[in-house]
Amino acid sequence: MVTNFISEKAKIGDNVQIWHFSYVGDDVEIGNNVKIGSLAHIDYNVKIGENTKIEGQAYIPPLSRIGKNVFIGPAAVLTNDPYPMCNKMIGVTIQDNAIIGARAVIKAGVTVGKNSVVSMGAVVTRDVPENSVVMGSPATIRYTRDEYDKKQREWKES
Repeated sequence: MVTNFISEKAKIGDNVQIWHFSYVGDDVEIGNNVKIGSLAHIDYNVKIGENTKIEGQAYIPPLSRIGKNVFIGPAAVLTNDPYPMCNKMIGVTIQDNAIIGARAVIKAGVTVGKNSVVSMGAVVTRDVPENSVVMGSPATIRYTRDEYDKKQREWKES
């Protein structure tokens, strides 16, 4: 039998898909048309905007805010404790239309701006400005979202 744990205190929007063995904690708010992959962990007091997709094995810690139309890749990890082990927590903010690549790690308190891209495997220790693409460890700006979109179009057409 496939089971998920979804808190009775969670507010789940319409047409939400939560795949196998996922966890959704207390006071989570999930917007309409959200997809959450297998083995994802959405901890307490998280807000997720509509049309967002969170892939399998992603960890979204308490107090995080995820905007609309966001993509979070497989095994991405957001954190909420800037100085472990501390009792004072702060979430991560991912603004609308952002893309977070597979296995990216984002430090507690960081904001990823609207329309930005965090590449796979990046380690994000500072805020990411809107419309930028960051890569590496620590992540640095490599180009703009417009350049990213152009590369994506060229890839699709090749």
